[in-house]
Amino acid sequence: MIKIDKIKEMNKEDKLKYMVILSRGQLSSEKDMTANLSNISAIINECIPDINWAGFYLFKEGELVLGPFQGKPACNRIAVGKGVCGAAFLNNETLLVPDVHLFPGHIACDSESNSEIVVPIIKGDKKLGVLDIDSPVKNRFSDLEKAYLEKLVMEIKKYI
Repeated sequence: MIKIDKIKEMNKEDKLKYMVILSRGQLSSEKDMTANLSNISAIINECIPDINWAGFYLFKEGELVLGPFQGKPACNRIAVGKGVCGAAFLNNETLLVPDVHLFPGHIACDSESNSEIVVPIIKGDKKLGVLDIDSPVKNRFSDLEKAYLEKLVMEIKKYI
């Protein structure tokens, strides 16, 4: 069982560290990737405050397809290069967007989202998808979240 009760007492960085530790434990104890990504999206949702969506889009048949997530219903498919997810995937780089309404071509799956961070998942030369997190708060994500979410994706890639 994943222990999340002590998260409430932690500071911001400790929550992010714990997120990576919990995710590593999940990945090392389960082989099924759907189960792992489902629980990791729940772990993210518990460890990062002020978010309204956390999940994965997986690269299938030339586009990003909705994977495990926590939050409101989302866009099922995103074309490579479109929106924040498609741009991060196409350019192989983490995108931290302080105000999604100013991002050219932003795809509004949830009108309440105001900021977003997307980390591509690439193993070797194979592009696998993206980790996507939205917040109703503008300027919600910082370099601290970026660093820890990139560490989290590094852990995920070890088990894919």
